[in-house]
Amino acid sequence: MRNTNTWLLVAMASDVDARGLMFPCAFSSKRPDFLALSSPDGRIRVWDSHSGSLRHEYVPSAHLSASCTCLAWGPNRVDKEGPQRKKRKSEAAVSTEQPDLLAIGTAVGSILLYSTVKGELQSRLDGGHDSRVNCIRWHQDGTYLYSCADDKHIVEWETQTGKVKCKWKGDKGSVSCICTSPDGKMLLTAGRTIKLWDLETKNMYRQFTGHSSAVSVLMFATVQPSSESHPFDGITGLYFLSGATDDRLLSVWQVRADGKDRNAVLSFTLHDEPAYVDIALSESKDEPVKLAVVCRNGQLHLFEHILNGFCRKPLAPNSTIQIATSGKDEQSVAVPVPILAAAFCPDGQSLMLVYGSTLHPIIESLALNTNEKHICLVRDIQKSVTLLTEQAVTKIRTPIVPSGTKVLVPGVPGHSAAIKPLTTDKGKRSDKRKTDTEKELSIEERLCAIDLDVMKVKSKGLPKTDSHAVLLVQGLESNDSDILNKVLQTKKDGPIKNTVSRLPVHAVIPLLHELTKRMLGHPNSALLMVRWLKAVLTLHSSYLSTLPDLIPQLGMLYQLMESRVKTLQKLTRLHGKLYLLIAQVSSSEKMQNMGDASQTAKLVYEEESSSEEGSEDMVADESDENWEEEEEEEKEYVEQSDEPDTSEQQVNGDSDMNSDSEEE
Repeated sequence: MRNTNTWLLVAMASDVDARGLMFPCAFSSKRPDFLALSSPDGRIRVWDSHSGSLRHEYVPSAHLSASCTCLAWGPNRVDKEGPQRKKRKSEAAVSTEQPDLLAIGTAVGSILLYSTVKGELQSRLDGGHDSRVNCIRWHQDGTYLYSCADDKHIVEWETQTGKVKCKWKGDKGSVSCICTSPDGKMLLTAGRTIKLWDLETKNMYRQFTGHSSAVSVLMFATVQPSSESHPFDGITGLYFLSGATDDRLLSVWQVRADGKDRNAVLSFTLHDEPAYVDIALSESKDEPVKLAVVCRNGQLHLFEHILNGFCRKPLAPNSTIQIATSGKDEQSVAVPVPILAAAFCPDGQSLMLVYGSTLHPIIESLALNTNEKHICLVRDIQKSVTLLTEQAVTKIRTPIVPSGTKVLVPGVPGHSAAIKPLTTDKGKRSDKRKTDTEKELSIEERLCAIDLDVMKVKSKGLPKTDSHAVLLVQGLESNDSDILNKVLQTKKDGPIKNTVSRLPVHAVIPLLHELTKRMLGHPNSALLMVRWLKAVLTLHSSYLSTLPDLIPQLGMLYQLMESRVKTLQKLTRLHGKLYLLIAQVSSSEKMQNMGDASQTAKLVYEEESSSEEGSEDMVADESDENWEEEEEEEKEYVEQSDEPDTSEQQVNGDSDMNSDSEEE
């Protein structure tokens, strides 16, 4: 029985600790009489909150490929019970309200409407979305259904015909949550920013700041405005609250007439991100609003506050409730039991708590007590599960089994009751024949008998790479953080590739979810997880490409990578600016240090004086001028020397001519 208890605790821890993998659940509207819960195997189970018994179990045809992503109960159906014959005036028909339709959103974009009264699938809504459905909300009259998905669109369905009445784009990114107003005329939608839509015109009426991550909780907190200074139009003056993933605050917003309502008016602090939220609306202005918030760590926080304007300081919870096992036995240890959901009863003085495992949850009614700050409830889950399983197998006949045979019973809730074999007279006689000398051999003696040297086996820290894959699969199945830390802290690429290549196919998607969860932590761990992620996507890309729901399975990883890539450019710009500032500061410091040092020269080179150069230039100029004058004088002298010759020739010529004339 101890092994069964350990398996249950491991299953409960895996339901809550894996962020983003918590399975959807929903209480019936108006009264929490029924609880619809989606299990890890894709089955939808409806439990009776008062008796804790299973009322319905629905297995979708594509429950493995098109898993359930969200649940929403429709308005209660009125059943009139009375005589079948014609009623007289004195006979009045008795009307009872009973929840009937349950809307189931899937990972492939379709919506299923399951009738709990008939116990069958009533209709299937297709053609509105082509990706994961994130949230579903019913209209107050039950004739319309609103849904949002990762395809950025909001769809309005007609439940009678199952057709799309209207479809419009709700945000730039995926729309994660929606909520209808109390009068049914407005619709709140949220991706990261929160928008208020008019359902008649499908126009955006108001926009709010929202959160830095995807909104997971969105609901109205009041039905009537806190002040009656202006006539009530159905929306102005109302409060609504919102919560987001990876955010430890629940923000409260108010729709104001002046339009100055982009920021939250107050906030509630949590220990972890919200997983399930329920609210008890106040009937008058003086009564506080009661809020029950179940966090991812399995704790329940209770708040009481009168919504009346702006509050600067975040409000802490009035009371915190957690559940743990007793741990009184010597072999057992006190283990925290996660709370899956909580809902207020109609009287407002008690709560319906759901805790344990999604396979077999335990539902308990608890009286409210906000006077105590911390409340720890001790519950023995082993005994409660044993009682439920004994009640389940009371109608089963126990077969007559000989005493020598051993019956192996699986440790699944509903089948964990051990079958006691009947002892016969032959068995008693055979027991008497046994002597005390016969002893059962121990495991060590058996190993020695087959010549296996046990002493040579020595533990040397981590096993080799061949067994890393086995350890990794065991850690993923049991969600053991110690085993996962030992394996995932490997830094060498060779062992990482060998481990991922030997990993079975069914463990690839859980490994990706574990890597995504660890990448959200410290940057050093994220740097190490990138190596594992690279190996998984490289070696198992052929298997991942065959999955029909690959996009919703890796949606969180894609959003994480996209957000970090967007911040990379800003970080590089900031790094460049800081580098320039640091370089400028260091250079200015160097200049100051150089100014303080002595500036005496170690070597001086002196050129010749300018006066000497001037005199030389003057001498050179004078010599050039004298040389030119001498040339001119020589030319004149030559010319003068030539002139007397010609005169002599002329004189001689004239004398000759005179002599000739005289001779004639």
